[in-house]
Amino acid sequence: MVACPDGPLLVRGDFELVTPDGVPIPRDRGTVALCRCGGSAIKPYCDGTHKLMKFDTTRRRPVPPAVVERGQEANTGGGPA
Repeated sequence: MVACPDGPLLVRGDFELVTPDGVPIPRDRGTVALCRCGGSAIKPYCDGTHKLMKFDTTRRRPVPPAVVERGQEANTGGGPA
């Protein structure tokens, strides 16, 4: 498996892709490019949309405030009584 910079995840070999419900997703190649940007029209496969949207894997998404608050509670021993 290879994570392409600012692009898809390349997966090679003998593997099976399944939906969250466990239904197999057909594939006809030994190597597939899986979407990481979320913009592909043919998910789970990559269609090149990452180039148009200037997908950047070096940018980190901000952590939602609720997650930060939970983390602070865990570090201070605080939390709901």
